[in-house]
Amino acid sequence: MNEFIGKVQIDETHYPGEDYYSDGAIEDRLLDIVETYPEENYNEIINDSEDWAILYHLSHLRGNIVEWLPIEKKQSVLEIGAGCGAVTGVLSQKAAKVDCIDLSKKRSLINATRNKEKDNITIKLGNFQDVEASLTEKYDWITLIGVFEYGKAYISSDNPYVDFLKIIKKHLKPNGKIVIAIENRLGLKYFAGCVEDHSGILFDGIEGYQHGGLAETFSKQELTTVLKEAGFPIADFYYPYPDYKLPLYIFSDDYLPQAGSLHIHQNYDRLRVNAFDEIKAYDSLIASGLFPLFSNSFLIILEGDE
Repeated sequence: MNEFIGKVQIDETHYPGEDYYSDGAIEDRLLDIVETYPEENYNEIINDSEDWAILYHLSHLRGNIVEWLPIEKKQSVLEIGAGCGAVTGVLSQKAAKVDCIDLSKKRSLINATRNKEKDNITIKLGNFQDVEASLTEKYDWITLIGVFEYGKAYISSDNPYVDFLKIIKKHLKPNGKIVIAIENRLGLKYFAGCVEDHSGILFDGIEGYQHGGLAETFSKQELTTVLKEAGFPIADFYYPYPDYKLPLYIFSDDYLPQAGSLHIHQNYDRLRVNAFDEIKAYDSLIASGLFPLFSNSFLIILEGDE
């Protein structure tokens, strides 16, 4: 079954009939906003609401994570875990075609409504493994923006993160690229007193996720190991600041921050403790050449086989 919201196609072939993941009433509010207001009003709404969820889902800063990528207008993109479409719109402006996968119909309706004038977006509803098995084409780019950490929820296996990447790799064109944006388990903000993004527990990731949970993030070395096991011996790491969610800067190993250039305390959405001044700590890490290990987030680009 297919339906259209404006020019955006929603494919419900693999939709189980209900949303198993929801943030509750805020999604109804978001849908009402995108149905009622044009995009140019979003910043005013964000400012008036003072609500993290509104900021997170509607801020134009979200698109910065992919806006700079060299995606060509003739190319195709598979966006896994498209959610409410904060990144989808930017991808559709850059590419010829964007196929999205998402389990939530409510979030997909938000995505489709805000992007309803774009005629190159198809949203495939359903569990990743069900939708993936039906894909018949290969893509130039595949994005996992805030998605890879949920690998063990997507994939049923003994090594879900490695297997997740192996499955995705099958859908790349020759020399195609996978883009991963994910929090750093050892990001400085966590040491400084921010709660872990997914569990809401202080020091949870630093202590190795002793409380369990659906999501798991990694240090740079841990990610490098996972990527190699999945068949990606070379990975280009980038460092979004303050993080990948609302990135103002994206640093690389060739262009690292200088002392004094990092100036944002992390506490967007939750109360936090202040164990130390993370701005001063970053200056110390930069001087010691350790910034890449303690970046709050990573952006990773992987290239498939020729």
